[in-house]
Amino acid sequence: MKNLTPFILLLFLLATSSCGKFYKLEKSTNWEELYESANTYYNAGEYSKAIILYDKVLPVIRGSEKAELADFNYAYSHFRMKRYIEAAGYFNTFYQTYNRSPLAEEALFMNAYSLYLDAPDYNLDQKSSHDAVNAIQLFISRFPESDSYERATAMIDDLQVRFEEKAYQESMLYLKLTDGLYPGEFYRACIINFQNFAKSYPDSKHNEELGFKLVEVSLAYGERSVFDKKEERLNDVSKYADQFKRRYPESKYLGSIETLIKKSQTQLVAHQKIKREYEEQLAKAKLDAEAAQINQPEVPKELSTEIKNN
Repeated sequence: MKNLTPFILLLFLLATSSCGKFYKLEKSTNWEELYESANTYYNAGEYSKAIILYDKVLPVIRGSEKAELADFNYAYSHFRMKRYIEAAGYFNTFYQTYNRSPLAEEALFMNAYSLYLDAPDYNLDQKSSHDAVNAIQLFISRFPESDSYERATAMIDDLQVRFEEKAYQESMLYLKLTDGLYPGEFYRACIINFQNFAKSYPDSKHNEELGFKLVEVSLAYGERSVFDKKEERLNDVSKYADQFKRRYPESKYLGSIETLIKKSQTQLVAHQKIKREYEEQLAKAKLDAEAAQINQPEVPKELSTEIKNN
């Protein structure tokens, strides 16, 4: 243990010396020394110190030849510190400022890549993911021959998977809400979401399941509909079922689909019977009313006039 003491002391002296040197740089007004030291710290991987020194020197060297490399390293320092949103902003500013630079292509890609790395999982808000897609698409359009083209398209594919999973989870959430006290509007929301999902993600692995759920929900919606809407919505069950069977002729859900069709048809026949009886009763009541009016004794004109005057 005694032999370790000189070594620990040496480390302490080196650390103290290093801190003292950096403290002096923070107080320095020699911008050339600051610039060189910032680059040195950057190349050594000490990005937090490099950022502090770049913050001091960049306003001074703005517009000079040295500013381009400093701005680029400054953006990368934030990236290496995993400050992705800040890095994206600085890479974008670099591209806007130095769009003719040999580093411009890399800066625009790193802007997109930083946003991509900051994009959240599918179960969180996806606004930043959409920002990342827009940035990646901009890079692809500006540099279609870039060596990073395939990497950029792979990033978009990954983000699209997140959007798809987010949309699927939202659709399933509406389905869960149909178990609540007031399910009517949620049935309608389910039907709309399931259809929109299939349009937005035609090749999704979830489409078969949601196609079956569409038939299932449409039956529940029809069963709980008001009288005037019931027939139309029960007919929708067969329509959605036919679409499902054409698209998935070998589906594991076919047996369940047939059961739903039979149930909807049974209810439809019962509803149509009630509707016919109601319409017949309504027509009979109308005829009875007309007959009663025809058979009503005619009031003499003089008496009618007297009644009106009174």
